[in-house]
Amino acid sequence: MSTTENPRPPFPPFDAETAARKVRMAEDAWNTRNPEQVSLAYTHDSAWRNCSEFLSGREAIIQFLTRKWNKELDYRLIKELWGFRLNRMAVRFAYEWHDDSGQWFRSYGNELWEFDEGGFMRRRLASINDLPIPDSDRKYHWPLGRRPDEHPTLSELGL
Repeated sequence: MSTTENPRPPFPPFDAETAARKVRMAEDAWNTRNPEQVSLAYTHDSAWRNCSEFLSGREAIIQFLTRKWNKELDYRLIKELWGFRLNRMAVRFAYEWHDDSGQWFRSYGNELWEFDEGGFMRRRLASINDLPIPDSDRKYHWPLGRRPDEHPTLSELGL
C-alpha cells in the first residue's frame, strides 16, 4: 500500500458483514461507470485477468474500463458475495448492457479477489459470459448509477 493513500476499509481479514459490505462498495463504484474512480480501489500494481485479457496497474485498469463502458452502454451491475476467507473473496455477478445497435445482453460471471492489508484489491480474476437477451427479458430497470437498496439481489431475481 502506498503511504500517500488513505486505506480502503473494510480491511482483511473479512467476516460475513465486512465481506458483504466490500462487495456492495465495489458494485456501487462500478455502477458509476467512472474508470478513474473505480481504479482507486486497486493497488497501483494490481494484477487482473478479465476473460482472456491480462492487465497490470491502475492505468491499464482505467484504459480497460474506458473501452468497456464505451462498448457496454447503459451498464447496470449486481454483485453478490459467494464466499470469503481471510483476505480473499469469491464474488458472482450479472450485468445488463446494450451495444450500439441496441442489442441487449446479460453478462454473467465470477470473480476471485485478493486484498492487501490496506483494503486495496491487489488481484482480480474474472470469467464472464455474455448472453444476448430481448429487451423484454431485462431485469435491471433502475436509473443509471447505484442500485437502489430495495432492488432485488441476484438470488432474489433467480440469477
